[in-house]
Parts: sequence; C-alpha cells; structure tokens
Amino acid sequence: MDAPPFLIVTRGLRRLVLVGAFSAALALVAGCTGSDSSGERESTTRQAALPVAAKDLQDDYQRVIEDVLPSVVQIQGRDELGSGVVYDDRGHIVTNAHVVGKGRTFAVTTANSEDVLTAELVYSYPEQDLAVIKLDKAPKGLKAAAFADSAKIEVGQIVLAMGSPLGLSSSVTQGIVSATGRTVTEGSSGGGTGATIPNMVQTSAAINPGNSGGALVNLDGRVIGIPTLAAVDPAHGDSAAAGIGFAIPASMVKTVADQIVKEGRVTESGRAALGITGRTVVDDAYRPDGVAVVEVIEGGAADRAGIRSGDIITRLGDDDITTITSLAEALATAQPGDRTTVTFTRNGDERTVDVKLGEQ
Repeated sequence: MDAPPFLIVTRGLRRLVLVGAFSAALALVAGCTGSDSSGERESTTRQAALPVAAKDLQDDYQRVIEDVLPSVVQIQGRDELGSGVVYDDRGHIVTNAHVVGKGRTFAVTTANSEDVLTAELVYSYPEQDLAVIKLDKAPKGLKAAAFADSAKIEVGQIVLAMGSPLGLSSSVTQGIVSATGRTVTEGSSGGGTGATIPNMVQTSAAINPGNSGGALVNLDGRVIGIPTLAAVDPAHGDSAAAGIGFAIPASMVKTVADQIVKEGRVTESGRAALGITGRTVVDDAYRPDGVAVVEVIEGGAADRAGIRSGDIITRLGDDDITTITSLAEALATAQPGDRTTVTFTRNGDERTVDVKLGEQ
C-alpha cells in the first residue's frame, strides 16, 4: 500500500536535511587545517542551547497550567456536559449558552477538588452563545481567571485550551492562534444555538465536545477566549476537522458577562439588527435566492426604511444575501447605528433603500 502523501513529503524532507547536513560536514572537513575546532565548539553550543529552550517552553506551559487550571471547572447540566471559567470570587462562572441549554441548576466540579458544587443559572444569551451561572456557595480560595485584551491577540501566539473534553476533566491541549476576526455560524442541531458570532479566534488547539465554555489561554496566563465549537468537514460526513476550532474573544466575553453579573441580563448587545424575522426563499431551480421578510418589528430599522412583510432581501450593503444565514453573517460584521443600504424585490420590482441599523 502506498504511504499517505504527507508521509512521502516528510520522508523527502528528511532526505533533503540529511543530504544538506552531510554536504556541510564534508565542506567543514575539507576546509579545516591543523587542530582548529572552533566550528565544533560552535555546533556543540547550539546543540546544548536547544534542550534549554525546550525546557524554558515546558516551564512556561507548566506555570500557566498551574496558575489557570484551578479557574476552569466542569459543568454538568441536565443534557449537556461542558466547561466553565470562574469569573469572580463570588462564584460567578462564565460558559457557553449551549452548555447550559434549558437547564436551571448544575453540578460543578473544580480542578482541585472532587466535591460536587451546585450552581444556578443567572442568565443565558444564546445570540452570542454565552451564559453565566453562579455557585450556591463559593468555596474558600476560589480563584477567578484573568482575561486578556482581545485587540492584542496575534496570529502565531502559542495558546493552551483547558476544559473537560469528552468528560476528561482538567485536560489541556496546545496549539497556536491560527486566525482572528472569523465570523462563524453555529448549527442549531445537536444542542447548538444557531448563533452567528463575529470576531472569533481560530486556533489549532484541539477543541472537542466538553471543551465548550472552557478557557483558551496565552502564555501570560490570561484567557484570550472561550472555546465554543470545532469546524466540521462536510466532505467526510460532517466529521470534526482536526486543528480548526473557534473561541469567543475575551473582550466580548467580558462585555456580556459584566452586564449579566451587574444587571442579571444583557442590556446592550453591541450587535446590529435589521428588525425583521425572515426565511430563506429559493428560485425555480431550488437554489437559495434571498430572504423573505415574514414580519417587520414596529419602530425597527427595516420599518423606518419602509421595508414591508413579503419583500425579498437580496443585498445588504455590498454583500449578496441568499439565505437567512448570509444575512446574519453580514449583520454580524456591522455595529448598531451603522448606515447601509438594503436591496429587495417587491412584486418583481427591485428597490434599494438607506437603513440605519438598530440593535439586537
């Protein structure tokens, strides 16, 4: 059986490295005179430095794990098992809305104790897939996690994902920040909220069921995001696509969690809205062809712009709109108060109107 392509490439690279190293060694021997061993001493110094660098990185990993893992908990709800991050010493824990589901009470286990604690839901915000629960009695020494500034996240940063994948509590995986600013739409089946979430952090750290709601942490020991979902590969039966996971950025987590802790709900979402309910429509070939307006919210952005029930939206600004998901993704990149245009058809006639977006 032929080896997989990546194995062939790997072996090829090894051959190239060996040939290059062998040629360099021959050149070194040919150029040496007498007993000059400076080249050997330099090579020995470089080789000795490699284990030191690896040890330093390992020490960084272990320091961060020791510092942050006590702030990551396992959450068992009625239907879901996931993770959470201790938000303050009063017992507030931030997690994903899809982890809490429709539950009101939860069993919580901390990393440094086998005791099962009880907690109640404070508020769930499915639109951003975030929720806050609160321990009925916060144990002594409960440690809140520190959150990073999302604006300072850079591609290539080393990160650790902490949580309870597949129920394996206090598990840690490592990777890098693969990309930032991703807009991702969750599935609504299998417990997902169906939310469209902007500005997500993409990571190569393994994200598996049970990691949701945990912590994505940098080597400064600060949470840069809440792992929420992994990509799926539709070409392989929607199986998980290895090394492609997404986390809600820390700044959004803090914006939502701060409001929930203070007000008991989200008062300012920061998410743009058109003020309609709609559904995807298809053309004669059964291809998605726009969003039909089912209902217009009185006083909302669409209402003020003269959009009516029955209109079919085909563009928002420069974005073509073919499905309700594409409309949600276009709105996710905007801010409340932004001005844009909406193109729609009414009784076969195409129209374009100016719209000032509202807030979800």
